[in-house]
Amino acid sequence: MYNAVVSAPFGKVGIEVDAAAGFVRAITYLEDSIPATAPDSALAERAARQIESYLADAHAPFDLPLADVGTPFQRRVWQAMCEIPLGSVLTYGTLAQKVGGVPRAVGQACGDNPFPLVIPCHRVVAAGGLGGFSHHGGDGFYPRVKRWLLSHESSQLALAL
Repeated sequence: MYNAVVSAPFGKVGIEVDAAAGFVRAITYLEDSIPATAPDSALAERAARQIESYLADAHAPFDLPLADVGTPFQRRVWQAMCEIPLGSVLTYGTLAQKVGGVPRAVGQACGDNPFPLVIPCHRVVAAGGLGGFSHHGGDGFYPRVKRWLLSHESSQLALAL
């Protein structure tokens, strides 16, 4: 299913590409029990190296061809997330005002983001705390990933969440 699976401090990251078309289809957070898998194409290798670079240094840039997916609203939300500076966060409500929507719709677009890390949905939080992540709330795997990412990017808010 994945064209590469790389190890991360919080588990693994799965990468799906369409090598023939030349774009990344999806990036997925995976539990540590999933085995790492070597990249099976040049594009999967490129994505894996960029993700590994980010995991080692939050300032490492991404330059990957991403599949053209999502509704116009989702794409507006995803673009706005890309504009949130490293180490900063916005609330769902603030982002909703910025893109012309409502917080719940922004949360849905965040959860539907097929390219986490590259499109930093972890930088969007609830007004009263961490908020959900990848359509998951509570204290499970996905919120732990979100906390790790915010901490990795030196977000002061991560220390309080």
